[in-house]
Amino acid sequence: MKKAIAGILSILLLAGLVGCSSSNDGKSAESGSIAAIKKADTIRIGIFADDAPFCYQDADGTFKGYDVDLGKRIAKELLGDENKISWVVVNPADRIPYLQTDKADLMLADFTVTEERAKSVDFTLPYEKVSLGVVSKDKAPINSVDDLKGKTLAVNTGTTADSYFTKNYPDVKLIKIDAITDGYQALITGRADAFAQDNTLLLSWAKKNEGYTVGVKELGNKDYIAGAVKQGNKELLDYVNDLIKGKLKDENFFHKLYDTTLKASFPDDVTADQIVVEGGVTE
Repeated sequence: MKKAIAGILSILLLAGLVGCSSSNDGKSAESGSIAAIKKADTIRIGIFADDAPFCYQDADGTFKGYDVDLGKRIAKELLGDENKISWVVVNPADRIPYLQTDKADLMLADFTVTEERAKSVDFTLPYEKVSLGVVSKDKAPINSVDDLKGKTLAVNTGTTADSYFTKNYPDVKLIKIDAITDGYQALITGRADAFAQDNTLLLSWAKKNEGYTVGVKELGNKDYIAGAVKQGNKELLDYVNDLIKGKLKDENFFHKLYDTTLKASFPDDVTADQIVVEGGVTE
């Protein structure tokens, strides 16, 4: 009997040791870590599919834009191939939950840095400047917040536009919607009198769509766009930050990227320095 008990205890002890070993190995390759990304041989990057010219899906299914090209460069540096990316399409309100639940390793979805969001995710160094804007029809222009009295404004749920108008202008009637394209559609169909989003995004859209104007070009504070990782993922955060303030800065990467992905989409009086942040250095 004693021998049998001793044998059982030995088996349990061995199983415990194996279990501990597996647990430690799992921890070393925690989801989102560089080890896990390299093991999977792909990085999962959260992106918008309807945010041209920053991040969008073309008719042929390929992803393109300013944020997309940054993601490709990160993949090339980390995995040796810019195509080793699993694109994770998100809506604005998905960005934080997708990081928190390990559905994405890195978020590059036109993500404005705010104090409130920084309580839930860790932001990389910024790579773009932005303010809020308001687009409306030429025939019924909204040129100031006062013009929104008695009107309906579309905003994307969970965006800075949503929080800004909810907090500062509670009397403005808001339609809160998920996808960015739905905001434009609300304006086009007359469901909303105007649509508030990042001014860079709206300026580009209005240039391509005759009959619309960005009457409010800058609203609120100047903000910054950055990437984001799950809170506590310092390893991946440091990797991206070192790349932004190191090799990419030396190459003037974001100014060159502006010329190839953004310049043609903006009015002629917009310059790269008004939009681009190089090396993570803010004003």
